[in-house]
Amino acid sequence: MNETSENHFKFRILHRKSKGKVLPPPDLREAFPVQRKIMKRLLENLGLAECYGKKLTLHTVLQINKNSVTDVPVQSLSDLPWLFLKRLMLLQRTARSVKLNLLPLQKRNEWDDDDQDSAESDCPQSVNPLDVLTAVFLCSDSFLQQEMIMKMSMCQFAVPLLLPNSDNNKITLMLWAMRDIVKKYRPHSLSDPSGFVEERIVLSDLPLVSFVRLGRCNISKSEILNKLLSNPQQYTDTFVHFNMDCGNINKKISNGLVEMAWYLPCGNKNIDVFPEPIAIANLRGDIRDFETQFSFLCEASTAVFVFFESQFLYAKFISVASQKPTPPLFFVGDSNNNSIKDTVNKLNLERSNFIFKARQNDTDFVDKIQSKLQDAINNNNHKTSVVRLVEIAQDLGIVVDEDGEECQSAKKSADELTSKIVDIVQFKKDELPLQGEILMKLAKLEKEECRLKKVGDKDIEKYKKDLQMQKDKLREEQRSKDISVTMSCFISAISTPERAYFLKWLRIALENQSHKVLPQLREQYKQKCQDGGGNKAEIAELDKKISNSSLGVEHFIREMSQVYEASVSLPEDTPYRKQLEHLPRLCAELLLDGFSLELVDGESSNIPEKWLSSVFSELNTLVESKNKIMVVTVLGVQSSGKSTLLNTMFGVQFAVSSGRCTRGAFMQLIKVADDRQAELNCDYIVIIDTEGLKSPELAQLDNSHEHDNELATLVVGLSDVTIVNISMENSTEMKDILQIIVHAFLRMKEIGKKHTCLFVHQNVADVSAHNSNTRDRKYLLEQLDEMTQAAAKMENKLEFSKFTDVMNYDTETGDLYIPGLWHGNPPMAPVSIGYSESVYALKKHIMEIFRCYESYNINEFLKWTKDLWTAVKFEKFIFSFRNSLVADAYMKLCTEYNGWDWTLRKQMHTWALEAETKILNHGKFENSEKCNIENVCYHLLQEAEFELSKGQAEINDKIKSYFEQGEGHVELVENYRQDFINSATSLKKELSNSVTSKLDAAVSRRNGMIKVEGIKKTYMDTMEKKVLNLLKDCRENKSDMSDSMLDKAFEEMWQETVRTLAHTALEQQDIRTRVFHRLRIDLQSRGSSMAQCLDEVKDLNTHGHDKFIAYKDKTSLSKWWNKNNIKIVQEMSDNLIRECREFVQAKRECKDDYDDTYIREILNMSDEKLEAHEDLELQGDFELSLKLHICGFASREFQEIHNQFIKKNNPRTALENFKPTYRSDFIDLYHERDQCQRKADEFMRSCLKPALERYISENLGMKMADKMVTGENSVIFGSRTTFQISVLNNLLDESKFKTYLEFISSYEAFVKAFILDKIKKHFSAENRMFTLEKNLVNEVISEIKQAIEETERDPKIKDIKGFIENICNKLVKRLVFPKDAVDKISTLNNENANPKKFTECLQCSLEDMDKSLRASFQARVFQIKIDSLQTKPQDVLFKRVHGCGKQCPFCKAPCEAGGDAHTKHFVSMHRPEGLGRYKWNGSEKLTTDICSSLVQSNASFECGDTNGQWHLYKEYSKIYPDWRIDPDPSIDASAYWKYVMAEYNEQFAEEYDAKPAEIPWGKITKAEAEKSLNIN
Repeated sequence: MNETSENHFKFRILHRKSKGKVLPPPDLREAFPVQRKIMKRLLENLGLAECYGKKLTLHTVLQINKNSVTDVPVQSLSDLPWLFLKRLMLLQRTARSVKLNLLPLQKRNEWDDDDQDSAESDCPQSVNPLDVLTAVFLCSDSFLQQEMIMKMSMCQFAVPLLLPNSDNNKITLMLWAMRDIVKKYRPHSLSDPSGFVEERIVLSDLPLVSFVRLGRCNISKSEILNKLLSNPQQYTDTFVHFNMDCGNINKKISNGLVEMAWYLPCGNKNIDVFPEPIAIANLRGDIRDFETQFSFLCEASTAVFVFFESQFLYAKFISVASQKPTPPLFFVGDSNNNSIKDTVNKLNLERSNFIFKARQNDTDFVDKIQSKLQDAINNNNHKTSVVRLVEIAQDLGIVVDEDGEECQSAKKSADELTSKIVDIVQFKKDELPLQGEILMKLAKLEKEECRLKKVGDKDIEKYKKDLQMQKDKLREEQRSKDISVTMSCFISAISTPERAYFLKWLRIALENQSHKVLPQLREQYKQKCQDGGGNKAEIAELDKKISNSSLGVEHFIREMSQVYEASVSLPEDTPYRKQLEHLPRLCAELLLDGFSLELVDGESSNIPEKWLSSVFSELNTLVESKNKIMVVTVLGVQSSGKSTLLNTMFGVQFAVSSGRCTRGAFMQLIKVADDRQAELNCDYIVIIDTEGLKSPELAQLDNSHEHDNELATLVVGLSDVTIVNISMENSTEMKDILQIIVHAFLRMKEIGKKHTCLFVHQNVADVSAHNSNTRDRKYLLEQLDEMTQAAAKMENKLEFSKFTDVMNYDTETGDLYIPGLWHGNPPMAPVSIGYSESVYALKKHIMEIFRCYESYNINEFLKWTKDLWTAVKFEKFIFSFRNSLVADAYMKLCTEYNGWDWTLRKQMHTWALEAETKILNHGKFENSEKCNIENVCYHLLQEAEFELSKGQAEINDKIKSYFEQGEGHVELVENYRQDFINSATSLKKELSNSVTSKLDAAVSRRNGMIKVEGIKKTYMDTMEKKVLNLLKDCRENKSDMSDSMLDKAFEEMWQETVRTLAHTALEQQDIRTRVFHRLRIDLQSRGSSMAQCLDEVKDLNTHGHDKFIAYKDKTSLSKWWNKNNIKIVQEMSDNLIRECREFVQAKRECKDDYDDTYIREILNMSDEKLEAHEDLELQGDFELSLKLHICGFASREFQEIHNQFIKKNNPRTALENFKPTYRSDFIDLYHERDQCQRKADEFMRSCLKPALERYISENLGMKMADKMVTGENSVIFGSRTTFQISVLNNLLDESKFKTYLEFISSYEAFVKAFILDKIKKHFSAENRMFTLEKNLVNEVISEIKQAIEETERDPKIKDIKGFIENICNKLVKRLVFPKDAVDKISTLNNENANPKKFTECLQCSLEDMDKSLRASFQARVFQIKIDSLQTKPQDVLFKRVHGCGKQCPFCKAPCEAGGDAHTKHFVSMHRPEGLGRYKWNGSEKLTTDICSSLVQSNASFECGDTNGQWHLYKEYSKIYPDWRIDPDPSIDASAYWKYVMAEYNEQFAEEYDAKPAEIPWGKITKAEAEKSLNIN
């Protein structure tokens, strides 16, 4: 059609203008209040009334609530908006099909509406989808609107262009809301058939064709439009139409809505409907009612199609066009008639501009419209973009959504920042200088600091110091570069309220810049990679270009992080640092606002730890107690749809267009609504998106295989659920990628993290995919098992043979099949329904998994991230993974186990004392003929075994329940469970041996005393008979005898009786011979050479006099032995000798006879000590000389003990000792004096008081130890590690060289002294010792009082003898009574003694004894009290914290592993070897190497254990398989011992006869040393 043709008619709206603002016609103005009411009622019905004022936010919509993952039936209109939003966020094409599920009772009468099928209905329980959409848009903030339009565009829904608001009668141009839509298409006019156009759709200049309605037309305009835009094989409901769900419901607020859609060609002539892109606008409602919108469309459009009702086609609306150009009009009607013809003729309209459907089918009708539309575009070059529509809108009084003050201010800031970008690469160098090369160098230095790959033969500590200096220099270089103007603008902009707008504008602007370069580069990269013979160098160069040409918001945040990281290396009070302290909070706020945070910098492959620490710390403060998180991560090959999967599932906004690409790892937070937090065990879900892993072939080009390995290990370690995205077209590549992922899973399992793995198979569309792919899943699992075995072999963990050993993976639930993203051919393909539904099912499955897991808080997540990254940097993922969360969990487990261990030890200590008391009292107050002492012991040992088995079972149950209850991150220490179960078994065995030894010794002692007591009893019975005969004779004398006469008579009788008694003294034995005999038995197993050496020993008496010297003749020593080893052996020998002397002294104080169990115990102590030092490979001659020395002095002491016992227990001597008592009793009986008080005093003095003192001696030590373990010192003695830290802190506080020297050289003695000092300080304060003693005595005295009262009430007891024996019987379980003392008091009693009076006397004596004991408690010196205790508290505590006693084979630091049966020894802090007397052969200087550094280097060592062969430190476990030596987690970790060595370098050198070390690490302050204790 000729545009200049005279007959060309135009259509014009007759409208009035007033001051540039369009006013509605008078009839419409009257309708405003009505429309306002209708809108208000609709918003109330939809539950959106509150949201109209306070807009819905994207943050609210995305949070996980009860409806997010449940399919609750829609039961009220208020559910519709939320269902629409939920489905839209999940890209479900059914999003607009939201309606109520009506109850059966609401069935309509099918006859009633038969005539209304073609008319719109007005059902109060239904809402037109466009009304729902309009209401939601009106109630949403601009960012939610933007996200909704983005999702609608992906679903190929038409999006709002002009949004009407019935409340204020305003129309809004939705420019801002459409800003995020990026489209990629291939027009036929492109010269390069493989080229494509990718740009932001609002910037695209396209012909705009509008479709409007005049009156009511019988043709569904929107349905015809859908067919117009659809390929016959790919129909899409772009526009809502009458025949859709609720499409027939009257529109209440959406009339006046103008929707926009685009037709974008794919470049295939057989598929494309139009060869070039077209924008389509669709006005809802009648143009008579919406003149403003129609005017807008007429001015903007290339052509306008009017679907008309014939009666309204008249001159009022049509006139001859003015000179102003307007678009051609096409009239679309149902059928032609005379009325229409008349109007056309009357107005002289062009008939070719009319299209009638008449009897045509839809296909032909649509073809006709397509043809007219194409002709109109071809004949009219008018094109416009959405951005250019702003001017038209403003002229017509239409509001533009991005004209708001905040939005425009933010745009201005973003434009100001991006206006400087001419060349992206140069811009990054000039304005973002702290990243790029500097950051890459820093990252490499950090990894080298851990891996020490280039150390060569340099001094390791010096090399590490050099690396630190290089890092400091780079940080200084960063600080020297002032913050660029661009970065100042950026920081200033994100500090303002409009920062969300600013960041969005900035992202849009930066992506627009990148779109100019990146799409083409990516396409070239893709082509080169697909071309098998492609030049690898070209591919590598392209990859670098892509990286350099990428510029996003994350680059600015990264620069901000580096500005901060550079500043925190300065002192805290530096003004520069203070100026930047607010940056982490800004970033934390952005994270809460829904922006992503870069976890791993994809370019330098590094984590900014200090920056992240501060950001997470601020985040933790902002969320307060709502800080529990769960983590979901996706891994997969490049371009496998990982980001799209996460965006669809959670609504997050990770970059997915080819203008941007995920590099490194990014995280976003999704809030969990309050109603779901308890169920999901978390307050936030952390979503981590990662860059695609490369195939090995591509990875070789840029050495990124290592980067992929690191990235996979890190994110797998952080995740609760890991989604492995498998795109079926990349299955070959996936096999290589899976290898990396399996390694990562294996490493996490080894450190206790065995969480869920889900394999998502994309592009599998068959409905029976799950069943038909059973074989594929089986094959995949077989592959995974093979990879696990290969990985386990590489990681030296052969116990893992199946993938399910390292990951929670179920072939039935662990594989999910997701169809392809697009339903048809992009760009006109909508998202596949199968895709969105499958992603929704995956989301529900993940939520179910969360219910089974314990969450982490933000601080724990940070700790885990930092420690995991440290392990990644070290490349020591299994044995050397030092994680503070693992360490905390292990510490908690150790502390718990130590508590259970302590409880059983206390129980068995009490039980053993009672059993020992029972044996020692056997036969004293009951007839022992029925059951001899051996039988008693046998039954007691059976009872002990039962108690121990019960105790062991209880500990095992507690271990089981501890792991089952899941608190304290027990899953991280799962692999230590068996160690502690083994330790419980070991504890039972240890306690069983101890009880057996104790009871055997008690039996021997009791057997020895029974014979003595028998002889004494015979003597005493004889003497009692003689005294009674004398008493009888004296009474028959009739004359009163004075005391002197009685005394004389008694003396004569005594002498005569003694002469008649048989002399049956105990036989004295040669204890030295018995000891030597036991020594021979002990050494029998050592062979004939040992027997020959023993034969040469004539007498033990010649041994053990002088100080023991470990090696007098040094010439016989192996060349591997040095002064350090000799010193260790000497120290070990001295400690053992001291312990043996203490043991002998304790036996001396018992005043019992010698028993062979004594020497057996000493030999056992010797064997245990030698076994603990088996790494020294001590020879047999040393063992013999040491044991001869110990047995020499012990045999002499034991001989003395035996001699003293014989002397004290000579029956004649004992009888003579009792003579005064017999005399007193005889005289009292003669005079019939009351004996009650004297007997009571004597009973207290000679029986109860010694028994009570013995009881205190045996119990007080354990009670003191218990107070130390469970009281205010519980932290110190809670575990071996906490004890070590306490000791080291104490040393640091004291800061004396001699103290450090003693700690290093005489560790055991020092630690015992330290413990004793702690005990003394604790019990010296607040009169604690006296309180404990008093409580212990009160406990027994109350029992004594009860026994006295019960005996008094016993009618069978008539005399003092019966009274005393009855009391003894009642106390026999607690106190050991001397039998002869009881017998002595029980003789010659007055038969008429008053029990009541005797009771009073006893109670009076008991009070005196109590006072006497209390006075002695307060009078005695603390050390004397400790020395008198049978169980020394310092020994008990030392055993608790000393552990297995093994020492690091290199630096000799003591093992700190929990339990007694751990499989690996470890130390939290190793020392410089120079502190252990190591020095360089040539220079004689002390060495500064630390084994925790050496084990990560290529350095070697040689010693006796390597048979003189050089062996790599990093392979130390082959020589010392029982040890786990972790590399330092940071350069500061070993600062403590570095400080000590540097501080006392001269003194150590002098002491060790060496030259001072060359300290490579520079000055370390005391504060830094103390801080390093916390690091460890």
